[in-house]
Amino acid sequence: MLLLLASRITNIPIATHRALPLAAHLRRLVTMPPSHKPVRRALLLLPPAPSPSSYASLKAAYNAPLFTVLKELATCPSRVQGATLLEIVLPCPHLYGHLDAPRALHYATTQQLVADLYKLICITASREAIDTEDDEGIDARVVLVAYPRNGQLTAPLPDATPEQELQGPVIDMHTLAKSLRVWDAVYSVESEEGEQVLKSFLSSSISQQAVTKVRGGIVSVETSEPEPSADQAVNHLSVAVGGTFDHLHIGHKLLITMSAFMLGRRSPSTPDAPPSVLTVGITGDALLQNKKFAEHLESWKERQRSVHAFLSSLVYFGPENDERVCIREVQAPGPNGHVVNVDYPFGLTIRYVEIWDPFGPTITDRDISALVLSLETRSGGAAVNKKRVEQGWGPLEVFEVAVLDASEEDNVDETFQSKLSSTEIRRKRSERT
Repeated sequence: MLLLLASRITNIPIATHRALPLAAHLRRLVTMPPSHKPVRRALLLLPPAPSPSSYASLKAAYNAPLFTVLKELATCPSRVQGATLLEIVLPCPHLYGHLDAPRALHYATTQQLVADLYKLICITASREAIDTEDDEGIDARVVLVAYPRNGQLTAPLPDATPEQELQGPVIDMHTLAKSLRVWDAVYSVESEEGEQVLKSFLSSSISQQAVTKVRGGIVSVETSEPEPSADQAVNHLSVAVGGTFDHLHIGHKLLITMSAFMLGRRSPSTPDAPPSVLTVGITGDALLQNKKFAEHLESWKERQRSVHAFLSSLVYFGPENDERVCIREVQAPGPNGHVVNVDYPFGLTIRYVEIWDPFGPTITDRDISALVLSLETRSGGAAVNKKRVEQGWGPLEVFEVAVLDASEEDNVDETFQSKLSSTEIRRKRSERT
């Protein structure tokens, strides 16, 4: 087992213009006082995930940097009104070299990593009374990066188009570094692997950033696990997910992230093929009238926009306001007639559908081949497949995400659950008014 231990907190300015070699970047590292400019968007570069992964091993690796960064962002004296977006880069060695493989092969490992990381974020926020669920809090988002454990990156595939390189939710370090996203603060973990991740990021970056180094934890790595067999795996090009998505919280983020993960990439050798389609069913307003604290429910349009803002940040790493991204709203009569279609330039379409019943497009769109749902709604997946079989259609392959809980931790369960419940978020808003 390899144990990597990090320490210290440093703040360093890094010039990252593409014309300079990496050695020149590193020669310019000097200590500087922390910046007090307003932080609206921050980036945390974690070292590669432990292997095999468990909540305990992930906590040992990532608890220290997450605590430091969340606390610093929450208590920043120059915080401005509105949420602070924190993008947390999770390097995944098991995904490196497999961006075009059927996602079912790596679903279980990826789901556990993302679920445990979001759980750790939520537990840390609960203990430190950090707001991660309101408009004024920390909007934490996990970004999956396919990255080798040894840090030795290969060049992008020659047959990959520039547009396809921009497609998430799994990207490579090259795509992240060359994206036009602007971060007010960048954090890196001070450890051997953390330094390698930072170097990989800087070697492709074209912007100038001040990088704050934070204390790391212990990353445990055991013998490599065998590669899963691709014999029976399906490359799903039409995936569905559904929910209310009121006051988007960390549980929703896990579900949406894994739904996007399950959607396979269209082959670059068939540019004229139909796009991959992710269908997001969002419950219509009429079905929510009996919810508790209904006066604080978001409208369908507000919920659709919140889901899109989060999902688009995961699947598209191109420029903001890209005119090639086409958004079309359709108002047709009948069930599933109200749709917002978003077309991306690399052959991906996201369909946000207003649903009026528990099934939505899963029983009206024959092309859908996979359904992602939470463990607690497993019975809904069985009901969908029963309906499809009755119609003479093939059943959907169902993938589950974990229900997040704090059973491994003491004295945080009530606060933890309040961050994962739309009802609790509405109740708090009701009390404030």
